[in-house]
Amino acid sequence: MSQPLDNAIRHSRYLQRLFAAQPALQAELETRLQHPFSRTEMEAMLPQGADDATLKPALRKLRQAVMARVFSRDLLGLAQLDEVITTVSDLAEVAILAALECVTRPDERHGRPIGAESGEVQRLIVVGMGKLGGRELNVSSDIDLIFVYPEDGETDGPRPISNHEWFARAGKRLIALIHDVTADGFVFRVDMRLRPFGDSGPLVSSFAALENYLLTQGREWERYAWIKGRAITGPDGLGGDAAGLMQLVTPFVYRKYLDYGAYASMRDLHAQIQREVIRRDFADNIKLGPGGIREVEFIAQVFQLIRGGRRPALRIRPTREVLRELVSMGQLEALTVAELTAAYVFLRDLEHRLQYLDDGQTQMLPAGEGDRALIAESMGYAGWPQFMTALDGHRNTVSRHFEQIFALPQAEGDAVHPLAGVWLGIADGQSGQDKLAALGYHQPAEMERLLAAIAQGGRYQTLADKSRRRLDALIPPLVEVCARQPNPDETLSRILRFLDAIARRESYLALLAEHPQTLSRLAALHSASPWVADYLHRHPILLDELLDARLLYSPPDWPRLGEQLRAELALHAGDTEAEMDVLRHFQHQQVFRLCAQDLAGQYTLTTLSDHLSDLADLILSVTLERAWAELPGRHIDTARFAVIGYGKLGGKELGYGSDLDLIFVYDDEHPDAAELYAKLARRLMSWLSTLTAAGSLYEVDLRLRPNGASGLMVSSIATFAHYQQEDAWVWEHQALTRARYAAGDKAVGERFEAVRREILSQRRDANKLGEEVVAMRDKMLQTHPATHDDVKHCRGGLVDVEFIVQYLVLAYAHRLPALLANSGNIALLKATAEASLIPANLAEAAQEAYRQLRNLQHKARLNGTAPSEEALAAVAPACEAVRCLWHLVFD
Repeated sequence: MSQPLDNAIRHSRYLQRLFAAQPALQAELETRLQHPFSRTEMEAMLPQGADDATLKPALRKLRQAVMARVFSRDLLGLAQLDEVITTVSDLAEVAILAALECVTRPDERHGRPIGAESGEVQRLIVVGMGKLGGRELNVSSDIDLIFVYPEDGETDGPRPISNHEWFARAGKRLIALIHDVTADGFVFRVDMRLRPFGDSGPLVSSFAALENYLLTQGREWERYAWIKGRAITGPDGLGGDAAGLMQLVTPFVYRKYLDYGAYASMRDLHAQIQREVIRRDFADNIKLGPGGIREVEFIAQVFQLIRGGRRPALRIRPTREVLRELVSMGQLEALTVAELTAAYVFLRDLEHRLQYLDDGQTQMLPAGEGDRALIAESMGYAGWPQFMTALDGHRNTVSRHFEQIFALPQAEGDAVHPLAGVWLGIADGQSGQDKLAALGYHQPAEMERLLAAIAQGGRYQTLADKSRRRLDALIPPLVEVCARQPNPDETLSRILRFLDAIARRESYLALLAEHPQTLSRLAALHSASPWVADYLHRHPILLDELLDARLLYSPPDWPRLGEQLRAELALHAGDTEAEMDVLRHFQHQQVFRLCAQDLAGQYTLTTLSDHLSDLADLILSVTLERAWAELPGRHIDTARFAVIGYGKLGGKELGYGSDLDLIFVYDDEHPDAAELYAKLARRLMSWLSTLTAAGSLYEVDLRLRPNGASGLMVSSIATFAHYQQEDAWVWEHQALTRARYAAGDKAVGERFEAVRREILSQRRDANKLGEEVVAMRDKMLQTHPATHDDVKHCRGGLVDVEFIVQYLVLAYAHRLPALLANSGNIALLKATAEASLIPANLAEAAQEAYRQLRNLQHKARLNGTAPSEEALAAVAPACEAVRCLWHLVFD
């Protein structure tokens, strides 16, 4: 054993094995021991233009040489932590870039991947996550990678393939070059689980696919993971591709405003880790255990998540650099950071010495006396007890700072709002009318009265000190943001009612106080619609939705949301009350988001109604699944049962707060089917309509089922078909024109649709049919008089359009199959005009009337008032055209 390396070899069985097998490597190391292993030296050891078979062993030989020198220099006291992690990170990057160059050379068959939009050659971007992204790799680290490329398209060779396939093949080869264990060992273990959808997701993603994933499915822990995400680039820096990648990732990781929700997220993630530590008896794990490396990283990263959106200087990756920046920002005391940094260096040095023993991927303290003695000596201590005293001191220091930082949410600051004096003066009986008038309030005396009513009310007077201080801090900025709305007086009065309702809910006050960006959104929504204000008053938990505008205004992805809902319900399987609350919170959340998007002008009314109908379909589907899964005595896994939507749900014209007109059908020969499905229907109704602490889902109307309120709740398909053929009234066939399968067994839904089409295709006496439709309309007018401001029931209104369309379907569907489609009244009017059943000009006028009247109805719902006379006058010509069409069709 050579004297210069003696001490290093004694502390590393890996080095002992390596040098025994390769004496020449030891001799080479002794000549270069005094110099760190440079990146240039690494690159020079690799063959240029090598194929996979040549590059694979070369990379492993390079690792052996690098690790031999790193281990030895560190154990001999020639290297500090920075050199170790930099050298290992350089090795990873050199290996990745060499493998990347090898696997992405164009081949004769497929050519080069070309972007469909730009027409430019596309390149595979390897994103280093975790410690590789932060250039903080330990000597036995995995490397966490994600593969992305800018644009979809296809290759330009004789046998083109999609860019996705081309890059997926390249990615698999790259992993094999680095990860595979051969006679020469491996280079790095490669972990791809941080990619979109994890192990179940595609190996590579385009920029568009990654952005869509982050916007629609990215979770909080992925924000945490992407803090360190970094494109591994060569000398050319990947041109603008790396920058483009970061442009789409940065808004996902860093919120525009201070994101105090990160505290709860990091607490939750830490709690999960600690549960795993306890479960696996990892108390001696210096990374994951109490006071370990991970807690130091969490401290740094929670500040990045909270403030990185506003402070780009925090968008850095190395942990110690973040801690130093936090001192310069005044977020942490210099002494705190000095203690955390010292502990971090100690723990990372210890981590390396644990791994030097056998080149093992471990952070566990050894149990054997021999290894303990080696570790204590390599860390500079006379024995294990002395070493443990030092280790415990550092871990206790980390735990103390961690608990202080994560114990309670951090306040935004102690600055006094300019309007604080106005609020406190009103609370003390002083007048604030002049200031309120100057802000733009039209009725300052009334606003002062409302503010005084809050201050002098019993609820405010009996609040806990902390809650009262929060409320005192909230009201001045709310007075300010309400004054900026187009209707400041109405906005402030609505918000004050809201604050009075949630005043005893300290968590809601804390959320608002710690997220000042929510106040403007809160004011804007209260200003825009009394309906949404009332909805938020009834469901204040929805305040959480105001924290992230990106989520609030992102269009729904119903399949993905369905997966999330089912996954959350699975966590509460067997707890019916909890499951019902999960469903209600989900439905309220989606309605609130849709309303915010609606008020922001993102949707036409048709699109909004589609979304509300899709939401109802999803709720019905998931509720049916859970109700059946928990039904005693069920004989099959999937119920042969379908939910059929009628009315607005059937026509996909749901609005806010619409009831659901439903019927239930089944197709099952089991002897107990009728009884089982009746129980299922009752359970489904209970799940939908029961009022829990979280509210209710939908009001449900079953009166359109066969024989109405006196009929059975559930019908077999055969019974339903017989009823429609033999016993149904004309108005029931009218209702059938807007019926559709909404949830349940698709095969049963298809059988229902076949019955529906058969019934609607029957030949009918047009005159007799017209008389019955008119009679039904007259009967309806007895209970819903045609007042001019009722856009639904007025003559020439929505009901008249619907009756006209229903008559045309029933009268002519037997010779015009296009009328059998449940495509909506506007599309059906067009189809009848194209078939010359009605004049094209009147059809177009009726279509426009239907659009305008639905919009008026929708706005009236949001505004909580009947349509204005001006609005009614604007649609009067369209209503007159509907009346003309009515007379033409029925007279």
